[in-house]
Amino acid sequence: MDDTLLEQLDADIVRLATAYVSKPVSEIFREISTLRRAVFDLLRGRQHPNQSAHLYLAAGRLSGLATHVALDLGQYAAATTHSRAVWRCAESAGHNGLRAWVRSIQSLIAYWQQDYRQAADLARAGLPYACGGTIAARLLSLEARATAALGDSVSALRAVEAAKDARGAQTPGIELPGVFTFPEAKQWAYAGTALLAIGSSHLRRAIEASSHAIALYESAPQEDRSSGDLQAARLDLATAYLANGDIDGLREKLTTVLAAEPARRTASISKRLLAVSARLSEPVYARSPMVLDLRENVREVCSRPALTNPPEPTK
Repeated sequence: MDDTLLEQLDADIVRLATAYVSKPVSEIFREISTLRRAVFDLLRGRQHPNQSAHLYLAAGRLSGLATHVALDLGQYAAATTHSRAVWRCAESAGHNGLRAWVRSIQSLIAYWQQDYRQAADLARAGLPYACGGTIAARLLSLEARATAALGDSVSALRAVEAAKDARGAQTPGIELPGVFTFPEAKQWAYAGTALLAIGSSHLRRAIEASSHAIALYESAPQEDRSSGDLQAARLDLATAYLANGDIDGLREKLTTVLAAEPARRTASISKRLLAVSARLSEPVYARSPMVLDLRENVREVCSRPALTNPPEPTK
């Protein structure tokens, strides 16, 4: 096998991982799937041992992208299957960075299936493999969100602070860009979610964290601006404003999210919107025309088709 082919493969993976952050899944899903199949086909051939390890790492990263696609579509069983392939590839490649990263996405899968204890355990399970870069901050932030959802405020606050320390003390590591890295804006967004889940005693900190995440994303270059994470932070901020009695703030952030194109609405954003709708349906808001209008707007948007499997190409 020509090493030039491996170099091109690496370049394609970097390009797809970077594009995944800012482009709709429908624009890159097909290429991820095609390239992933091609790499597994190559692994059935004959290579030098060092080339096999390289191909397993590439296959693992492409399976990681496929995991992300399934997760964004809300296809949790498929996401779990893809993530197992990532782990097997990481083991075959002997790559701790990929081992740690796949534990982080498995934690995400568990979190969105509301298995918060498993989500926390998986995040912790990835830490022994953290080998520089931003992965430790990612895993600790995931642990913070999961333990906050469990009602364990002590563990959640400890993990939020540990994630800050991990980012401040991070050492250089071989880490791909895009979905394989953990930007500071995303860390603030996760902190906002965790602090919001803890309750009213940390509401001010939750508002500050989500606001900071939004500011960082809005000032980032377009290619680094994750629309999903930006919408998530806005919804957290909207929820915090609602809890704080700031209906105008709620309307501002919620209206922005509702105006986003359906192709950008992942399964996790749909779940967050439904949670906001449930809060707006509470009896305390029954006499607020503004809240009732917002609730109807949320319901109307949630009734529209969101992110779905890309259509098969026309033959």
